[in-house]
Amino acid sequence: MDDIITLSYGSGGKKTSHLIEDIILPSLSCDELNKLSDGAVLDVFSNKIAFSTDSFVVSPYFFPGGDIGKLAVCGTVNDLSVSGAKPEYLSLSLIIEEGFKIEELKKIIKSIEETAKICNVKIVTGDTKVVEKGKGDGIYINTSGIGRLMYENLGKDKISERDIVIVTGCIGDHGAAIMASRNNLVDEFNVKSDCAPVYELAQCILQYGDKVKIMRDPTRGGVATTLNEFIENSEFTIEIWEEKIPINVETNNLCEILGIDPLYSANEGKILAIVDSSVAKNVVNDLRKIELGKNAAIIGSVTKNFPSKVVLHTNLGGKRVLSKLTGAQLPRIC
Repeated sequence: MDDIITLSYGSGGKKTSHLIEDIILPSLSCDELNKLSDGAVLDVFSNKIAFSTDSFVVSPYFFPGGDIGKLAVCGTVNDLSVSGAKPEYLSLSLIIEEGFKIEELKKIIKSIEETAKICNVKIVTGDTKVVEKGKGDGIYINTSGIGRLMYENLGKDKISERDIVIVTGCIGDHGAAIMASRNNLVDEFNVKSDCAPVYELAQCILQYGDKVKIMRDPTRGGVATTLNEFIENSEFTIEIWEEKIPINVETNNLCEILGIDPLYSANEGKILAIVDSSVAKNVVNDLRKIELGKNAAIIGSVTKNFPSKVVLHTNLGGKRVLSKLTGAQLPRIC
């Protein structure tokens, strides 16, 4: 066990799992938290709700397609949405470094306001703290959200053999946009974060009721890490086909230049869903009628060929096991 926290603990991969499962959960364990879902389902005064929280430390805090404010709203709204809830209320906490420009703060707050309106959520409580110069990095944001539970029969335990894996659009765009900004490549590559609310996409999928097994938004660690979370410690395999995975040309080109695997690059406006094979084609057709879902695709299926493994069938005809992200490929991407 490490003596200190390193960047890899925030990557969404194996070190993050270690942090959560071995350090945090033993002290804070409860039925709701132990599920490690994107939002907790709670029974409050006979009304079931979903509750989620997320912190945002993205660098830079302005990037192609969004900013830390838009991301902070969409991130928590999306966690609630894929939990089967209708997002309704958010809290907002800001940690601001001494010397942060007021004009930049105003832009971020305006972005939060506009995104909350689009998501039809109210920010009902909040907090601000300021730390000494050199003790922060501009601004950090935390949002927590409550949503009214509309559908509660989602979970890893619902997955079965021959189920189908669907992604609602092109992968890896957010991580690519952040890396383009950091490496001064924005003018050379037309990459843009996919940061957007996925509630409409989630509702489109959930109209198929118990044929929908589980949904997640594949943020840190990307598609590969999220797929591993679906089937780890189970008898199932998820097999995906490289040729079926939608990816923007510019995103793919940038990832090749920087040596980044787009399957591990973060997304902030996509859903990964596992559904029954009997409805998969209809789900994709319905998603494609929505602007955010126009590139939705079936990318794989659930088998029992390699238990607890995610296997990529490559364009060259080979097979490659995709593990959870190790190390810090893209630190501070959300």
